[in-house]
Amino acid sequence: MNSAGAIDAPTSYVPFDQNVLCALMPMHLHISPTGHIASVGPTLAKLRPNDDLVGQRLLEVFEIKRPLHVNHFSDLLEHESCLIRTRFRKGDRLGMKGLFVPLSAQPPLQPDRRGASDSDLVLRPTSERSAARSLQPSRGALINLSLGVNVVDAVQRYRLSGADFAPADPTVDMLYLIEAKSVALEESKRLNARLEGARVAAEVQAFTDTLTGLQNRRSMDALLHELEKSDQPFGLMHLDLDYFKQVNDTFGHGAGDYVLKHVSGVLQDETRAGDLVARVGGDEFVLIFRGCVDLAVLEGIAWRIISRLEQPVPYGDDVCRISASIGTTLSSFYAKPMADRMLQDADRALYSSKGKGRACHTVFDPADAQIVEE
Repeated sequence: MNSAGAIDAPTSYVPFDQNVLCALMPMHLHISPTGHIASVGPTLAKLRPNDDLVGQRLLEVFEIKRPLHVNHFSDLLEHESCLIRTRFRKGDRLGMKGLFVPLSAQPPLQPDRRGASDSDLVLRPTSERSAARSLQPSRGALINLSLGVNVVDAVQRYRLSGADFAPADPTVDMLYLIEAKSVALEESKRLNARLEGARVAAEVQAFTDTLTGLQNRRSMDALLHELEKSDQPFGLMHLDLDYFKQVNDTFGHGAGDYVLKHVSGVLQDETRAGDLVARVGGDEFVLIFRGCVDLAVLEGIAWRIISRLEQPVPYGDDVCRISASIGTTLSSFYAKPMADRMLQDADRALYSSKGKGRACHTVFDPADAQIVEE
């Protein structure tokens, strides 16, 4: 500052350092006075990993959407400093926005020495008169681009990270929030999947006999309730093992459990995938045949089951022997099938089989009881 209080003319310009430019503006373009790309920020270069943008004409690589009617680099220079919208002409036409600054259109930044006692320099533009004196022919331009609303897509597509953006760029904070949200969402999905898996497992367990893997009474009740409300015909078979108590008493409960698993395998072999086989008591089973009221078919199934269960069951050095008594009823026997009534009638037929000497199959005779009419 001179004695009159005026600010002395600046003595030097801030140097133009390429590394600093890349750090501050990782998506910059330095354009030469001829409109060629002189340098490219490292992040912007990542968007075209297979192309060397340096040396190419700006308008051959980029399509300028705003300002309008930019056909030559000189058209862009006429707008002086301005906001631009652009995108690549080829390949992934990713939309970007940014600031265009002609290097000769802005007064250069110079150190401001406001007093001899000031130790820190403050950067300020030159005065208009000084700027006019320092005005030179065009030195090209700088364009500082950003991804705008396309940042998430670009980050995922080009595997960008926070290091690809300037430290002060709010995009870094936004990416952190997006990543945090993504992590939370993925964790929520995993938690929901675990909860759903636990729910399904609990539901399966609730409807499954843990020893044999067959359905249990709750599963049977649910299916009968469903069939009650529908018009689908079905057959119901009640089976009770013969001589099972002797197996437990003679060889122990381990042998009994082994025999029950053997029985479950036989029952599953002799029924269809859509039929229900349920263990409803210690040695009692209920079989439900959807859509089947053909007595000939059901009698054939019953006798095959009895025949297979009468075969000896090896258990270690011992041999277990059982048989089965079966009672069957059909939904077609009733004006309106009701689960409780059908279970009672199948049970009645079962004990008729036991009364005949066991290892028998008996079909409930509707003439033996009043048919339910509604």
